[in-house]
This record gives sequence, structure tokens and C-alpha cells, in this order.
Amino acid sequence: MSDDGLFQLGMDLAARDAEIDEYGFSEPRSTTQTEENDNTAISALFADDRLDHFIEKKGVKCAGAHLIIDLYDARKLDDLPFIEETLKECVEEAGATLLHIHLHPFQPVGVSGVAVLAESHISVHTWPEAGYAAFDVFMCGDAKPEKCVEVLKRAFVPLRTEVHEILRGEKVAREFA
Repeated sequence: MSDDGLFQLGMDLAARDAEIDEYGFSEPRSTTQTEENDNTAISALFADDRLDHFIEKKGVKCAGAHLIIDLYDARKLDDLPFIEETLKECVEEAGATLLHIHLHPFQPVGVSGVAVLAESHISVHTWPEAGYAAFDVFMCGDAKPEKCVEVLKRAFVPLRTEVHEILRGEKVAREFA
């Protein structure tokens, strides 16, 4: 991955973004937030003006809902443009904000990839020869990850769908609520 790709993912540890410390050593700057003594960085996660703010779901404060979606006996699992359009439809239906999509075709078949969102991500890995696709849909803020389930069912027409929901970051939400 290029330095620009790493920078976009928040892993900009290349020397080009380095600052010189008091001893003359190069210290890379990171795009990640640091926790401050008064927990203002954590408190900001609860701010309503952020796209990725913490939520309350089923009476539980959490970072967001993570759906594990398994599609069985599904179709079009090797069609890269179709998968990309379906991910875009998921993002739109869920009310999320798309930052970047990267999909990789495998030989002889299969696709793996991710849609990076301001509210988190949607990832996919397919096994067309088995008719199986694994999707992870993790969203926080006002996005509605459950809307992706119907989009995926319409698009890939699976004979069976299994969905498991995990509420992420409950301990952080309890600690700083």
C-alpha cells in the first residue's frame, strides 16, 4: 500500500509527516486522537454533531451496531461492479456517508473488500463457488445498519440469510456516559 493509502487510512507513520522532537529525532505525526487527562476526546464521542457519535440501542449506550450477515445460496457473488453498486445502495439506504470503496477480485473467483464510512464500514468476502457471502456492517451515529439487510437480500437473492447483531463499545459508553 502506498504512503498516500496509509495516510487515508490514518496510519501515516511515514517520515514525510514527521516532526522533529527536542532531541533532534523524527517523530511521526498520527491522525488518531489521543486521550486527554480530562477525557475530552472520549466525551466528544457523545457529541451529536459528529457523524460517528455514540448511540443508544435497545436501551444500551454503545459505539454502534455491528451486523454479521451471512448469505447462503446467493447469486452474483463474483460480479465486482454489481457488488460495488450494492455497497453504495447499502450506504445510501442506511443514511451513512461513503468515504471510499476498495474491492479486490480473486482468481479464479471471489471478491473481498470494504466500504469505508464516516460512521465505520461495510466489509464483504464472497465464495461464489459455494454461493456464500460474508458481510460485516458496522455503523454508529444516526446511520441505520439494519437497512443493509434488505438491500443485500434483494441484490443477491439468497435462499437463506443469517444476521447477528453485536453492540460495540458498551463498556466505553457506560464508563464515560
